[in-house]
Amino acid sequence: MQYPQSAPRTPGPLFATAPLAADRQPEDARFNSVVAAVTAAFGDPTRRDIFLRVRAEPGMTATQAAALFSLHPNVARHHLDRLVAGGYLRVETERRAQGAGRPSKRFFPVDGDPAIEFLTRRDDLLVTLLGKALDLLGPEVAEQMAAEVGETYGRSLAAAMSPNEGQRSVRAAMRVIADALTAHGFAAHAEDQDEGTAVVAEQCPFGTAAASHPVLCAVDRGMVNGLLAGLCGGSGPTPVVLSSRARGDDTCAALA
Repeated sequence: MQYPQSAPRTPGPLFATAPLAADRQPEDARFNSVVAAVTAAFGDPTRRDIFLRVRAEPGMTATQAAALFSLHPNVARHHLDRLVAGGYLRVETERRAQGAGRPSKRFFPVDGDPAIEFLTRRDDLLVTLLGKALDLLGPEVAEQMAAEVGETYGRSLAAAMSPNEGQRSVRAAMRVIADALTAHGFAAHAEDQDEGTAVVAEQCPFGTAAASHPVLCAVDRGMVNGLLAGLCGGSGPTPVVLSSRARGDDTCAALA
């Protein structure tokens, strides 16, 4: 007996991965170009410092930048021109009152820099992805993993900070930790309290993701634990009490 041949199968959704990957290519290419542009503009540490100074003090001239950073005026002008060419600064020409001499160029930061905004949006996407992954793990496993990742990272930071220095007291270490957390987007400061020294964070680099996924706060506790272990040493870990707005507390702080 002969059976009729089945009709050719029409590719369904499972076969649609190639177009999706192709759709991502322009975004990935744009992201790579943005990273390359940012690296070219800020890869030089002096140029980064000049940019940050102009952002803090808009209207700076090349002569002022040269004096602040002990550079030849032509070198300072080169850095400023590169930042203007990259779209990170803008320049205004100021004519002298008497009309004598060359006009003075003053440099100002650009509002809403598209490259920085794009990188921020990419970071937001990664944080959202992380939050979803933590939900799949379940609260207990996710919190343990977050704390371990934070502690490992904290220990690496401590090792880079004091490779040849002696052990610090907990109080001194907490001040160093506040600076380290601030550099990572926490806007932290140290406070001496009756129970010990606390590091209080005014903002969270995870943004609104922490409110939806409070397990992310375990990363903070892990970082403080790791930093304390690396900066203070000792036979055992220093007890750390964590409070978090995402978990209903009044402040985001770590007390040791």
